[in-house]
Amino acid sequence: MHSRKSRQTRNIRARCRSLDNPGKALPRHAVWTGDCHELLRLLPKATKFDLVVASPPYNLGKEYESRASFKKYLRMQADLIEELVPRVKMNGSLCWQVGNYVENGFIEPLDIHLHPLFSEHGLILRNRIIWRFGHGLHCKRRFSGRYEVVLWYTRSENYVFNLDSVRIPSKYPGKRNSRGVYTGHPSGRKNPEDVWDIPNVVGNHREKTIHPCQFPVGLIERLILALTNARGLVFDPFCGVGSAGVAAAIHARRFLGAECVRSYAAIARRRISAALCGEADYRPHDQPIYDHRKSKLSVLPHSRAATVTRSR
Repeated sequence: MHSRKSRQTRNIRARCRSLDNPGKALPRHAVWTGDCHELLRLLPKATKFDLVVASPPYNLGKEYESRASFKKYLRMQADLIEELVPRVKMNGSLCWQVGNYVENGFIEPLDIHLHPLFSEHGLILRNRIIWRFGHGLHCKRRFSGRYEVVLWYTRSENYVFNLDSVRIPSKYPGKRNSRGVYTGHPSGRKNPEDVWDIPNVVGNHREKTIHPCQFPVGLIERLILALTNARGLVFDPFCGVGSAGVAAAIHARRFLGAECVRSYAAIARRRISAALCGEADYRPHDQPIYDHRKSKLSVLPHSRAATVTRSR
C-alpha cells in the first residue's frame, strides 16, 4: 500500500511538472487519488491555476463525506479556500458550486455562509449564477428545490472572459429598434445570462455513473470555455467522476483533480481518457432543453383523471 502511494506521488509530481511546462505537447491531465490538501502540498510552488472549479460536499452525510458540525464544516471550507487562492493566477477565476445544507427540515443556503470566506481574501464576486434543473426529490412541507448556485470570483480586474465562446441562440435575432437597426448581436446569439437551464445527472441521463451527485459536463463546459483560454490549467479539488476533467479534455485545456474515493477516481480517469480520444458521451451546455410536452408521459391517464375529478 505504501509503495502504491509512493508511486502515485512520484507520478503526480512528474505530471505536475509537465502541467507547468506543457510546451507543444498535447494537453496533460491527471487525477490524484487522495485528499486535495495533500495534493496541493505536493505541487511545485510555481503551479498556478487558470480556473479552480469545485462542488464541495454539502455536509449532508452522503457516502463520499463524513458529516461534521456546521461550524466545523465552514472551518474546513475556509482552510481549503485559504490554500487555493494563492494558487489562482491573477487573471484567473475561482468557481464554487453549492446548494443547501439541510437539517431537521430547515435549510442553510451555503453560498450565503461561504461568500465572506472568499471576500476575506480580496476575491471579487462577478456573478452568482443560478443553475436551474428539472428533476429531484419532491418535498412535502416546503417547495421542492430545483436550483443550486455557482459563485464566480476573480482575483483582479484583469481576468479572462470569453463571452463569444458561450453565446446561445437569441430569442429574437431579427428584432430591430425604431430606426430599423438590428438590436441583437450580429451572430444571432446572446449572452447566456446568470440563470442556466442545464439538466442534472439523474435517472437515464447519458452521463450517469455510480456517483450519487454527479456534475453535468455542460455546466463545467460553459465555465471552462468562458473563463479560460486554450491550454489553460483547470483544477478541481473534489473531482468525483471527472466531469470537469472531461470538459477540459474536450476543449484542449489541461486538468488536475483530486478525489478521495478510489472507485470515483478510476471512473474519472476512464472518462477523461475517452474524452481525449474524442469519445466523450455528454450533453453540451448549449443543447436546447427537451420539451416534456412531447412525451406520452406528460398526458394524465384517464384512470387518474377520473380519480382527480371524484376527489374534487
